Amino acid sequence: MKITDIKVIVCSPGRNFVTVKIMTDQGLYGVGDATLNGREKAVVAYLEEHVIPCLIGRDASRIEEIWNYLYRGAYWRRGPVTMCAIAGIDTALWDIKAKAANMPLYQLLGGASREHVLAYTHAQGTDIAECVDAVGARLGEGFKAVRCQTGIPGLRDVYGTGKYSVTTNAAQDAMPREESWSTPKYLSYVPGLFDRVRAEFGEDVHLLHDTHHRLTPIEAARLGKDLEPYRLFWLEDSVAAEHQEGFRLIRQHTTTPLAVGEVFNTIWDARLLIEEQLIDYIRMTVVHAGGVSAMRRVMDFAAVYNVRTGCHGAMDMSPICLGANLHLDLWAPNFGIQEYSGYLPEIEEVFPHAWSLSEGMLHPGDAIGHGVDIDEKLAKKYPYQRAYLPVNRLEDGTPWHW
Repeated sequence: MKITDIKVIVCSPGRNFVTVKIMTDQGLYGVGDATLNGREKAVVAYLEEHVIPCLIGRDASRIEEIWNYLYRGAYWRRGPVTMCAIAGIDTALWDIKAKAANMPLYQLLGGASREHVLAYTHAQGTDIAECVDAVGARLGEGFKAVRCQTGIPGLRDVYGTGKYSVTTNAAQDAMPREESWSTPKYLSYVPGLFDRVRAEFGEDVHLLHDTHHRLTPIEAARLGKDLEPYRLFWLEDSVAAEHQEGFRLIRQHTTTPLAVGEVFNTIWDARLLIEEQLIDYIRMTVVHAGGVSAMRRVMDFAAVYNVRTGCHGAMDMSPICLGANLHLDLWAPNFGIQEYSGYLPEIEEVFPHAWSLSEGMLHPGDAIGHGVDIDEKLAKKYPYQRAYLPVNRLEDGTPWHW
């Protein structure tokens, strides 16, 4: 089964997405997500100028060989642009492979380990009271796990809260939006959020929180200890992801479960964290990790060390990525939880999908392949629009981790 053509489709039905579509001489095609939020065109150029010319005429069934050809053959390995490009190709090839086998992807991986996939969603507010109300609304929708984020008094546009919780568009903002940050204000305010949420909703709901890489290890250790009475499902991205050794200090001081990995690109980024059991959940995701092939390796490696999975699932990855994640989630014996932030109606129309959500549980569906497609005609109605993720600063103006 030869690859005859590969297209890169860029559209913006509320968010920018980069989709790879691979066609074969047997009439089968597959699609993969290659979106890198805020740097989408860099991946497009990498694919069109450097990857696609090397793949026409190759055997689409040789997924492992193609993955290593693209990874090892580039010499300049890793990095978000390279790995998103590889992910788009790899995911599309797995889609074709499963279609050729006439089965859903999770069956090709080895079959389901569970009946459905536990999901968590987001609840946010500009202050504690507003966030508590949002948690109640999410629980009313059937979710059993909720990530809670609150604004901080005196700070503007804190991550994960307010109307600017998604990527800004160049038509609205000529430059990336800037947010403000104060670690002392944050550390003194956030424990009060979880005190209120537990008092309001009890112990049965799973609560999660994202620090978004903003603390030092000792600050993260202090926060983890302060949050212990509220028994979080996890504390996410507590320190800058590059600082793997910093988790040793955090681990020494708190029993709050730790999660990290959404900005990781390869298994090497997570090796130390997993081997030393410094985290409880690895949050890598198909599009950023290098595809289904790479994500399966990460999951298997993590299982050896009792680390569970928690794939990143924000709206800046297309429904194709979520679909691929869900097939892996259903299969992985060490699955933990799947992030689900939801999608705008326009996005779901452009990307018809077999996956479903019911009572806080997701399932990839039983369509052959990974069960997600792209409506190319509809996608053309939503042309690419340059957009940026925000930039963060301390109150004195120092650039800080967003």
